[in-house]
Amino acid sequence: MEMATKRFPEDLTQATWFKSSKSGPNCDNCVEVAYVIGAVGVRDSKDKTGPALVFAPGEWNAFVADARNGAFGQH
Repeated sequence: MEMATKRFPEDLTQATWFKSSKSGPNCDNCVEVAYVIGAVGVRDSKDKTGPALVFAPGEWNAFVADARNGAFGQH
């Protein structure tokens, strides 16, 4: 049985991007996130016109939950 592959929107230019509320107002070394229908985009705040990673909502939620639970350690 072949699995279907879902295509995510490649054009995120109209997305509303935001930084974590824990980031300072002048944070230039952060990631930004945008929620769009069926996907979550993540990009480098220093390169707003550069590439973005795109995740399925479930993947993003699992990552955030793991980060909150300390799964990645602290450096």
